[in-house]
Amino acid sequence: MEFDVVIAGAGSAGCVLAARLSENPRVRVALVEAGGRDNYHWIHVPIGYLYCIGNPRTDWMYRTAPEPRLNGRQLLYPRGRVLGGCSSINGMLYLRGQAADYDGWRQMGCTGWGWDDVLPLFRKSEDYFDGPSEHHGAGGPWRIERQRLRWDILDDWAKAAEAAGIPCVDDFNTGDNEGVGYFKVSQKGGLRVSAARAFLRPAMRRPNLTVLTGRQVRRVVFDGNRATGLELFADGAVETLRAGQVVLSAGAIGTPQILQLSGIGPGALLQDMGIPVLRDAPVGENLQDHLQIRCAWKVTGARTLNQLARRWWGKGMIGAEYLLRRTGPMSMAPSQLGAFAKSSPDVATPDLEWHVQPLSLEAFGQPLHGFPAITASVCHLRPESRGHVRITSPDAMAAPRIAPNYLSTPGDRATAARAIRLTREIMAQEPLSRYRPEEFKPGPGPDDDAALAEAAGRIGSTIFHPVGTARMGADPGSVVDPALRVRGVEGLRVVDASIMPTITSGNTNAPTIMIAEKAASLMAAEMRGI
Repeated sequence: MEFDVVIAGAGSAGCVLAARLSENPRVRVALVEAGGRDNYHWIHVPIGYLYCIGNPRTDWMYRTAPEPRLNGRQLLYPRGRVLGGCSSINGMLYLRGQAADYDGWRQMGCTGWGWDDVLPLFRKSEDYFDGPSEHHGAGGPWRIERQRLRWDILDDWAKAAEAAGIPCVDDFNTGDNEGVGYFKVSQKGGLRVSAARAFLRPAMRRPNLTVLTGRQVRRVVFDGNRATGLELFADGAVETLRAGQVVLSAGAIGTPQILQLSGIGPGALLQDMGIPVLRDAPVGENLQDHLQIRCAWKVTGARTLNQLARRWWGKGMIGAEYLLRRTGPMSMAPSQLGAFAKSSPDVATPDLEWHVQPLSLEAFGQPLHGFPAITASVCHLRPESRGHVRITSPDAMAAPRIAPNYLSTPGDRATAARAIRLTREIMAQEPLSRYRPEEFKPGPGPDDDAALAEAAGRIGSTIFHPVGTARMGADPGSVVDPALRVRGVEGLRVVDASIMPTITSGNTNAPTIMIAEKAASLMAAEMRGI
């Protein structure tokens, strides 16, 4: 099977790249996905993320290594294993980050990746509910809408944040995201809009695009120093796809795993695994993620999902509202209200993000508490801590070791302490006083930095934003160059969140879509002569 381009991974980036490249009818594109089709109904109902995360039908079911600063806990680490990848199971929040994020990449030597360079790419993807503007696009494949529900207690939380000095804003995506407001979501009419639905599904009618599901990538095939295809495993058999160019879009966990299995990675690790070293490179290092500190309060006199979904009649009302109007809790993203603010006057742009929810539970996947409550998760947007992803076996079916290394620096622990204090300050404002909030996560205790950092480690969890494991850069030590070509070999690119030099100051799905748009533009220009 011969192609011009073969793409490993039909997640957010892979779907966009396959759709854009196949617009040229002369370019033969193959898209390979280890998971299955996105025909599971819970993918498309927004609340269905509860049934997709932790489900082997749609999730790789990863766990982290024991995290020293999180009391040795091993966290669930969801990654999409289905057409659409994480965009089929994530929280649907549309957030680009800050202009300073991308200008920072440009200042590191990544020419063409500044805010002014990438803003047109964000706009190109969008079908924004409010029409085209300086900051947004309309008519693109990816529908972005307002959420289809609201909660009184979240409205009051926003007023409390404003009383604490955080301004109310309507749009977090102008380059400056400071403020509090409801998130915009990748939905259309109360249904999820994944990358598979928005980009891939219309393109699958093209004869020059082949989509293969249920195929596990074993390694990149090389002829000398040039990538010539992918070796796949499916139904007990091995097959090889040949291509003029190979692209890895398997995400911040899958891409470094494939590179290492193919002989590109830390030399000592590969030798220990018995894998011939094609290039000694820091593949799998530089892992960055946002740790969410799940602060929660019991409340009185508030309508929250805890009591609404506890009784059969409440569930019935929720289901009926969604069936009739596509509104209500079944249409809601995991977090509805958001806020961005500075942890101290010493930072130039907001370094904290809140995801506020009218509910509470012990941990993701567990039942809601039996009392009314609100959760105000807060995360440090630009963590100093760095982790890694490393293969544990030459067998492609073996899960890699994922070690985010949260809270491993004094700076991250100090920011975590300030984040908890600022969350408490918001909860103490007058607009929330009528609910008589009573903190139970992390709960009463000493207010010094060390105690609060320990509390953050006790209740903290991933918010599912791993990036950086195949770092882009202008320096020889980077894994890919600013055109996303893997250094030291030919014919191989990486196009996904793993190329981010530093994590963006917000959720990471929209930046990943943008990265794929950028790569598609670069590659299409190269292939105009085909």
